Amino acid sequence: MSEWKECTIADLGEVVGGATPSTKRIENYENGDISWITPKDLSSFHGRYIYSGERNITKTGFNSCSTRLLPKNTILFSSRAPIGYVAIAAKELCTNQGFKSVIPNTNTDFMFLYYLLKYNKDNIENMGSGTTFKEVSGSAMKSVKVYIPINISEQRKIGAFLSTIDDKIELNNAINDNLEQQAQALFEAWFVDFLPFGGNMPLDWEVASFEKIIDFQNGYAFKSEELLNAQTSNSYQVFKQGHIARGGGFIPDGTKSWFPKELASKLERFVLKKGDILMAMTDMKDNVAILGNTAIMPIDNEYIVNQRVGHLRANGYKGITYPFIYLLTNSKDFLTDLRSRANSGVQVNLSSTEIKASKVLLPSKEVNVAFSSITLPMFDTIINNQLENQSLSQLRDSLLPKLMSGELDVSNIDL
Repeated sequence: MSEWKECTIADLGEVVGGATPSTKRIENYENGDISWITPKDLSSFHGRYIYSGERNITKTGFNSCSTRLLPKNTILFSSRAPIGYVAIAAKELCTNQGFKSVIPNTNTDFMFLYYLLKYNKDNIENMGSGTTFKEVSGSAMKSVKVYIPINISEQRKIGAFLSTIDDKIELNNAINDNLEQQAQALFEAWFVDFLPFGGNMPLDWEVASFEKIIDFQNGYAFKSEELLNAQTSNSYQVFKQGHIARGGGFIPDGTKSWFPKELASKLERFVLKKGDILMAMTDMKDNVAILGNTAIMPIDNEYIVNQRVGHLRANGYKGITYPFIYLLTNSKDFLTDLRSRANSGVQVNLSSTEIKASKVLLPSKEVNVAFSSITLPMFDTIINNQLENQSLSQLRDSLLPKLMSGELDVSNIDL
């Protein structure tokens, strides 16, 4: 049986804050080659290792502020707006002031520290303070009490044990990214560049309104008091815009709300089926990120769709299937046109009328059947990998508290 002790995060490594270049002058950012991470970069990040964010800074920008270069395997922890994003520096990089990063000392395994911070996320967040938004100070971060194995070899075993699960999740994600890129390239080659057709659009193709190939409806407007914060054995998970990734794709843990099935007897048409396409219909005016992007529902009868999410289902016209609709709705030309017709205020909104009125190029049935025969197996693999990842994530999350509390002893496991 391994021995454990109580200590603080400061005992495990150096806690380091970040900073932002003192001005927005172009010389602080243009052609910068120093990776600079902000909490926003982790908001849609679902791996462990991060290499870079949306922006780099220059040496001039770096020297203008107090940010530090953090070595590889530093654990990044977002300490403000919002608190609790965790990632591992895959290389030397720096952060803005929204982080309290931990550089592990020689007696601390970096992978164990990563999972330790994930396990203590809520505890750390509760130490935040502030009126406009909560922030965890450096002194508060250093004082967080944690429970760890005394022997670093035990830390390594726990980190490696959990890491094997995340390794498989990340491998599945890499396979899915590759398959989707192949499908997108095929879509562009066939339906934008017309490469299989001599570079010209075949004469038997047609231009029609989007509604010709889909059944469309808006999501249901749930009352907040009806929603549950935890899953029950007899509930649907509510599909919200947080389940839709930038550029398209499904985020299983995007939001966490459930709706009792006993209240859904008259809402059958909002219950989602495998292959349904879900579209984000609202976004922020100053930061349009997912407006019009879509996700594919990977499973039957587990989710029910929320308002401001468009529910699209292929109606079978000319043999068109869901991969065509998904790839079309996330294509550059379609999104540019659709977003140009959004209603703009504090938020930008897509109307169901404008979505259905979008002009689309429809190939012949023979071409659609051929395209589906190639892409449906690709998306079946993507969906199967997504479902496996959900199971693996649930397994990891159930093991995490048991491993981090010492309830599960790994001292005799040979990894």
